[in-house]
Amino acid sequence: MYSSGMHPSGTHPSGTHSSGLWQPLRRRDYAISARPWRAALYLLTSVPLGAATLLTLVLLAVAGSALAVVLVGLPLLLVLVLSGIPLASLERRRLRLVDSTPLTDPHREPPGTGLAAWLRTRLQERSTWRELGYALLFATVLWPLEALAVGAMLLVCGGLMATPAVMAAGGDGEAKVLKLWIADSYPEAFAVLAAGVLLLPVLAYPLGALAAGRAVLTRQLLSVPESGADSRLQELDRSRMRLVDAFEAERRRIERDLHDGAQQRLVALSMTLGLARLEGPAEPLDGLLAKAQGEADVALVEIRELIRGIHPQVLTDRGLPSAVEDIADRSPIPVDVRLDVPGRLLEAVESGVYFAVSEALANVAKHSGATRASVRGGVVSGRLVVEVEDDGQGGARLAADGGEAGAVDGGTGSGTGTVGGARVGTGLQGVADRLSVLGGSLLLSSPPGGPTVFRLEVPCPPARSRT
Repeated sequence: MYSSGMHPSGTHPSGTHSSGLWQPLRRRDYAISARPWRAALYLLTSVPLGAATLLTLVLLAVAGSALAVVLVGLPLLLVLVLSGIPLASLERRRLRLVDSTPLTDPHREPPGTGLAAWLRTRLQERSTWRELGYALLFATVLWPLEALAVGAMLLVCGGLMATPAVMAAGGDGEAKVLKLWIADSYPEAFAVLAAGVLLLPVLAYPLGALAAGRAVLTRQLLSVPESGADSRLQELDRSRMRLVDAFEAERRRIERDLHDGAQQRLVALSMTLGLARLEGPAEPLDGLLAKAQGEADVALVEIRELIRGIHPQVLTDRGLPSAVEDIADRSPIPVDVRLDVPGRLLEAVESGVYFAVSEALANVAKHSGATRASVRGGVVSGRLVVEVEDDGQGGARLAADGGEAGAVDGGTGSGTGTVGGARVGTGLQGVADRLSVLGGSLLLSSPPGGPTVFRLEVPCPPARSRT
């Protein structure tokens, strides 16, 4: 079975990555690099953050428990359960001080909008409960240990380097060094200061080791481990994307064969028939030649439309915004297009979104009774979100739920609907299937009287290469 050695998020497997956190400690220039300072900052910032986390958890637990009898405390207890989410988000950012590989957010997007959908999704996720456990561990164990370790290192080095200043401030010509012995002369005091300066790079190594161990623990606790089923699902996702790429390559090959083969032969046939008519044949033969040339021209138009349906050239040459504008220009109703897409995307993503928008605008033109439509969209949190809205009569429904708004995610639902009792959108099942292969989803909102909004979301990693 194929394995890329990388997780879909782009991070290395935990074992390989954890070993990489210790490698800088083996470098000769570690003590004079910026890494010890970043490690110290990472550990020092744990102290105020951990203290604030402890105070927040205690207040929420006490207030929520005390007020639970009058139901006022239940929201506070809910906030307590979810308190690990913002802390984990901050910890993933703070981890970048010592770990250059980002720790991705394991939370998934809610299937719908609104607070209820968000809460339902978060409470069902294993990541939420792992983050709550991390918050409890961080507030009660981790930050006090880090404060003790960093404080001890700072106390030793700072106490040694401050000896001359303490001696000068005391005025009696002596100073206690770490409360272990007394320095009674300035040469001795400056020798102690020099020892403290020399000790700094020595202590940089245990400080870096502590920060690396803390980073490994954070990464292990805040990333959801893959079970056997999860690993198989990840491999299925990778296999699915490989099949999508293979399908796109085969479709492009068919397009080239039609364009360079069958279309050129039809052009040559039409020209040959035209030349034959110029020879001035007898009337019956001239009529047959004219009819044959007409049929060849019709076949040429049809094959050109077929090629455009397989993969439009404007999509290949100029990208998704220009291709959607081309659809809008050919629409029988006016369509406003506002697509903000940064650069080129994967060919499968561009193709899937293009045909989804094309199907949506076709439904608008055939069934909505709209006088105007709009296509707007952009990239939000790593997902391409596109909405097609019209000012028609509304009332479109997906047979998946029979309600005023239906969702098709992962290929569920029939993808058909009605407007005013008429069937519409029989191609929506194909759109939903195509988006689900890309990990996307589509949503239809169409209250009676309008407006109708066709919304699709697709993950949009940047294009690695384009051929």
